Amino acid sequence: MENRLKTGISNITTLMEFVLLGFSDIPNLHWTLFGIFLVIYLTILMCNSIIILVTRIDSALQTPMYFFLGNLSFLEICYVTVTIPRMLMDLLTQKGNISFFACAAQMCFVLMFGGSECLLLTVMAYDRYVAICNPLHYPLIMNHKVCVQLVTVSWISGVPVVIGQTCQIFSLPFCGSNTINHFFCDLPPVLKLACGDTFVNEIAVYVVAVIFVMVPFLLIVVSYGKIISSILKLSSAKGRAKAFSTCSSHLIVVILFYGTATITYLQPKPNQSEGVGKLISLFYTVLIPTLNPIIYTLRNKDIMVALRKLLTKILI
Repeated sequence: MENRLKTGISNITTLMEFVLLGFSDIPNLHWTLFGIFLVIYLTILMCNSIIILVTRIDSALQTPMYFFLGNLSFLEICYVTVTIPRMLMDLLTQKGNISFFACAAQMCFVLMFGGSECLLLTVMAYDRYVAICNPLHYPLIMNHKVCVQLVTVSWISGVPVVIGQTCQIFSLPFCGSNTINHFFCDLPPVLKLACGDTFVNEIAVYVVAVIFVMVPFLLIVVSYGKIISSILKLSSAKGRAKAFSTCSSHLIVVILFYGTATITYLQPKPNQSEGVGKLISLFYTVLIPTLNPIIYTLRNKDIMVALRKLLTKILI
């Protein structure tokens, strides 16, 4: 009777709390990692905030492309804020305890913002397609009302799906280890801890991944196929270079983001080592949000001009 009671208490404890291992396998580097990730987080906040600011106040940037870029920058801030502050706290305290509810909430927001980014990148590809392949009708097709509707759809369409999937996963029994070998509650490592048959849940993950990752990616590929075809038909070399320059930044971001997302979410119970899975997650949750504002800023003359104008106003 006593053993059964202990087992029941142990199971309840497991359900009430998870432990994120994070970077506990390299304890000597805790303070170094804390410093690196703190600098990265502050850089992401600062760079994306600057992009949001210049796209809002500069009259030359009041176009659909920069409206979408401003939304992408805000989305990146939300995305990293779900994971990095928690990771910094765990590195600081050297404890990875996270409640069952907090773990579910973190996963829900990571998937929600990740899905929104997939859709927003698709919208940005469509914007470039209309601008280059149908320039005469561009102001009519991509008017402000349409832009707002496209952004709204990108932000909210995945919300009910993600909430449903998160509830489905956290309704599973977690009767074994409560240790998550990761630095945040990502879907694959959490699903790996579930007891019993998770086949239905894995199929659901594949379906959602196809809808929110593969379908948008294919739409982007089709858009860029038509864009490249139209650019190659231009007689002017200068015109071709200008058209390519407006698309290259977005294309780099798409390849980086979709590449890592595909590897992670099309393998709910991955065959690769947990260390590799953690590294890939670090890439798309930390490195890509750091690179995005740099890619969009350095490869975009309009943004650079707007930044110079802003600096001039501040300094004078």
